[in-house]
Amino acid sequence: MKIISCYNQLMIFIGENIHVISKSVREALINHDENFLKNLIKLQTKMDYTDLNAGPASGELKGILSWLCPVVEQNSGLKISLDTTNFEEMKSAFNFIKNKEDVFLNSASNDLKKLDLMIELALKYNCNLVLLTMSKEAGIPKTADERLEIAFQIYERCIEKGLSSERLFFDPLVLPVSAAQSQGVECLNTLKMIKESFDPPVKTIIGLSNISNGVSHEIRPLINRVFGVLAYGAGLDAVIMDAKDDELYRILKMLDVKNPADEIDKLYLNISDMIANFGEIEDLMYDRTDEFQIKIIKTCEVLLNRKIYSNSFAQV
Repeated sequence: MKIISCYNQLMIFIGENIHVISKSVREALINHDENFLKNLIKLQTKMDYTDLNAGPASGELKGILSWLCPVVEQNSGLKISLDTTNFEEMKSAFNFIKNKEDVFLNSASNDLKKLDLMIELALKYNCNLVLLTMSKEAGIPKTADERLEIAFQIYERCIEKGLSSERLFFDPLVLPVSAAQSQGVECLNTLKMIKESFDPPVKTIIGLSNISNGVSHEIRPLINRVFGVLAYGAGLDAVIMDAKDDELYRILKMLDVKNPADEIDKLYLNISDMIANFGEIEDLMYDRTDEFQIKIIKTCEVLLNRKIYSNSFAQV
C-alpha cells in the first residue's frame, strides 16, 4: 500500500527580497528610501512573511530594523521575520513592531550563549525561532547524521528553557549545487530525519534560493522549483523564497492542496511523493517526448547527485 506523506500542513511562505546583499536594497535602506521599500513590500503580498535581512546591522545600517518594521506593517499585512546577526538590533526592533507574536527570529545555531539569548527573546514575545544545524566550532557538517546530532543538542536546550517544539524551525542549510552538489541530498535527508526524530514534532525551514547560487540566470528558476518540490516531499514546513517567482509559489501551493492543473503538475506531485516514500527516480512515470518534463527529471537527477552538474545539464 502506498504511503502518502503527512508531514506538511500548509506551507509558510517568507519573502527573501529585502536583503542587504543586494546593492540596490542596501542603498535604499541606508537612504531610508520608503518608496523603494514599498515596492519591494508590494511584490511580496502573496507571502505570509517578509524576511528583513539586515546582516550585521552596523555602521550606516545601525538601527535600520527599527525604521523598517513599521514601514512593513503600515504598508502590508505581512508578518515579520527578523534576520540579523546583531542580537541587540533584533531585540530593539520589538519596540517598533506592532504585531510581535509569531515573528520569526532568524537565526540561532549551537552557540549556547547566542542560543540562550534567542530562546529568551522567543519566549518573551511568543515567537518562532529559526535554528541552523551547525556550530561555531565545526561549521556546517557534511552529513545528515551530524546535522541531526546538532539539532538534538539545540532541541534539548530549547525544551529545557521552556520553548515549545512547535516554535522550533530547523534549517538543514542549503548549499549551492554548483559548488557542493552532494550536499543537496544531505539537506533533503536532514529534513526527513528531523521530521521523523522528534516527539513532539518540530518544524523545518530552508533558504531555497541558496541551491541555485552561482548558476546561470536562465536555469535558476527551474533548479529552485525542483528543489522546492523535493524539499516539500522531505517534510518542509516553511520556505524563504524569491517572492517574484510566481510559478514556484503556485507549485508549492498546488502541492499543499494536491490539485494538479496539468501533466507537469502531476510530475511535480509524483516527485514529491517519491521523496516522501523513499522511492526511486527511475520509477517515475513521465512523458519522454515532452522536453520540459525531461528537463525536470534531469534537474532531479542533478539535485539528487545522480548526474554530475554542469551549466548545460538541462539541455535536451
